[in-house]
Amino acid sequence: MSWVVKERGFDPGRITANGNKFMIGNGVLGYRGTLEEFGKEELTATIVAGLYDRVGHKWREPVNAPNGLAMALRWDGAPFDVLSGGAGEHVGPAPEPLEHEQSLDLRHAVHRRRTTYRTADEAQVTVTSERFCSAARPHLIVNRISVESSRDGILTIVTGIDGDVWDINGPHLERLETGSDKDESGDVLTLTGWTHERNVPVSVAEAVDDGFGKQQERQLLRGETAIRRTLRLNCRAGTTYAWTKYVSVFTGLDKTGEEAGDPRLAAIASSREARGLGYDRLLREHAERWERIWDATDIVVEGDEEAQLALRYSMYQLHIIAPDRSEKVSIPARGLSGQVYKGAVFWDTEMFMLPFFLHTRPEVARNLMMYRVHTLDGARRKAAEYGYGGAFYAWESQETGDDACTLFNVNDVFTGRPMRTYFRDKQVHISADVAYGIWQYYKFTGDESLLLDGGAEVVWECAVFFYTYGYFNPRKQRYEILDVTGPDEYHERVNNNAFTNRMVKLCLRIALDALDLLRDRDPSRYEALLSGASVRPEQIREMHDSLYVPEPDAESGLIEQFDGYYTLEDVSLADLKSRMLNPHEYLGGGNGLATTTQILKQADVVLMLHLFKDCFDPAVKKANWAYYEPRTEHGSSLSSCIYALVAADIGVPDWAYPYFMRTATIDLTGESKQYVGDLYIGGTHPAANGGAWMAAVLGFAGLRYDGGKATLKPALPSSWRAVEFPVRLRQGAYRIRVEREALVITAEAGNPEPLPVEAGGREFAVAPGQEIHVSTISS
Repeated sequence: MSWVVKERGFDPGRITANGNKFMIGNGVLGYRGTLEEFGKEELTATIVAGLYDRVGHKWREPVNAPNGLAMALRWDGAPFDVLSGGAGEHVGPAPEPLEHEQSLDLRHAVHRRRTTYRTADEAQVTVTSERFCSAARPHLIVNRISVESSRDGILTIVTGIDGDVWDINGPHLERLETGSDKDESGDVLTLTGWTHERNVPVSVAEAVDDGFGKQQERQLLRGETAIRRTLRLNCRAGTTYAWTKYVSVFTGLDKTGEEAGDPRLAAIASSREARGLGYDRLLREHAERWERIWDATDIVVEGDEEAQLALRYSMYQLHIIAPDRSEKVSIPARGLSGQVYKGAVFWDTEMFMLPFFLHTRPEVARNLMMYRVHTLDGARRKAAEYGYGGAFYAWESQETGDDACTLFNVNDVFTGRPMRTYFRDKQVHISADVAYGIWQYYKFTGDESLLLDGGAEVVWECAVFFYTYGYFNPRKQRYEILDVTGPDEYHERVNNNAFTNRMVKLCLRIALDALDLLRDRDPSRYEALLSGASVRPEQIREMHDSLYVPEPDAESGLIEQFDGYYTLEDVSLADLKSRMLNPHEYLGGGNGLATTTQILKQADVVLMLHLFKDCFDPAVKKANWAYYEPRTEHGSSLSSCIYALVAADIGVPDWAYPYFMRTATIDLTGESKQYVGDLYIGGTHPAANGGAWMAAVLGFAGLRYDGGKATLKPALPSSWRAVEFPVRLRQGAYRIRVEREALVITAEAGNPEPLPVEAGGREFAVAPGQEIHVSTISS
């Protein structure tokens, strides 16, 4: 059961949460885990990666494509519908759902549902469905449905494409056009719309393989926003009737294949080809791709089935949104689960998701960071907008890199008025996060191509931005970073945020190192980059050497989060929450309850301790963990995993375990913050998914890699007997098993060179094809 997520019974209050929980996807398309009979009211969505649209002055957001899996069933004229028991025009009572089950096969990325209804004449009719977003054919969704009854009856199937879709700030598709393209195997239905802002066509095609012999389509139904077909069957008791929908989604951004430039023709061709291949073959090729993915990434936990399932689920959520086919898109903060957060890419990608892909699928990691290269011009435009040089990366980045973040992101729950926030203006650490991610890729893989293909230019431009943003304090003879917002968004416009200053210092160092590499490998590009530059390398070096970074207090070991933090009211979290008048009121902003207190939204100093763990001794880490944790609201899904990582690092894994589980189960339970003010922020949490992997591998297994040597310092929670996982380090592949008193490291025979390792108080090298056992018992 550690590969299957399952929920029995139907609860209308769980529709939105289950839409997230049971998602399928393939990095190009994401389809929410809704049922076939659901529509826009139930937040059904087919999200296309990288396609955005803006209507009027509303927020830009991803486009929700027409729903090609739309379907309605009737038995003897009465509709099947888990929501209402079958509201509609029919004679007699509606069929009653007796049993319902929804599940997700993580191993093969297949969504299933099974619902049994009782009809007015006491017959039982069972509807089953399974669907997947093809891992082999990124524009294809396949859905197989079957019906079986205990008595004879008439089944009416209404299936097609629904263009009346859920939008937060839409509608995004205009001029909807329906089509029916007939061949010897039957009609292929199409629905095409054009985006409002940039006139990009979006086409969905549906081909059906019903296998019903002489049964014929009774009617083709065309509406203003939908196209459907009906089938009517005289069903015999005990016989299973099955049909398959082959749905293809193409847009004007897709430029491959013979039908390049015409998404309607491409969608028709794709659905026809899929129908010709058949369900079984498509499922087999899809499942084979997923088997290969899991071979390279699966973590085995012994002794804790709940953690095992949660970890696999977390990795599944990352895999279904991984941009493994394009370097022009990245991973939005809510994945492909909808239009929340404008479908934008945040710092989450570099800090919380990149480590998973670096260690398991480096080709995806490269795409994630090349996305930042491709959006450099947007970051330059933002820096210039604020009067700075270099590259100020978007807090909320879409396809061009221009900032989709507005100045008024939250509404006051009491007045309804928009509140001025400073996410866009003052979270300058985003540029340092981008530089950090690019350098991490280089260190982990040894692949210089990212730097030579524009990465070195990105980190240099980020350093230039900080040089123009920074302030030289003549009295203290040091550079400072003033008027910023750190990871803790409840305290805006502070000075010398410890996390931000240390990240800026690292960014300056990275820029100098990347510049040296560029000079050695591509002198002409080096000269072009610095030609006419207003900021020189020696100025970046001077700022690096003179930049103020808050250090631990000599007596307490504490690091002040920002200048003046200790002067704020030191109130308990419980006391602060007792002051709230509305459960959804925003605690930050100009008048938020937390702004004048030491209560923080999420890990800030503690995140710095994780990223720069070699810079601090265990006593400092423990002191700051103990100080900041009670003051942390964990109002962001990014927070818990960081407290888990640092707790494991200081040798108290049972402190870490509850934070790990909170992170790993966030989309399984649906227990996360759903509103900021009156703004809905639900959806999946890929950063938390990445954080769960980090807590397990980098925390409990204690793996660290600096680009040359791997270090293992395990700290297993008491419920775990062992954990085993594969990783890729540089060009080598390894399997690591961590037990309570021993380690086993196995290197693939094809690895190019030995890997230096430090573990169990020893230093050794693991040669290609070698397996080494290490005792971790202290002598």
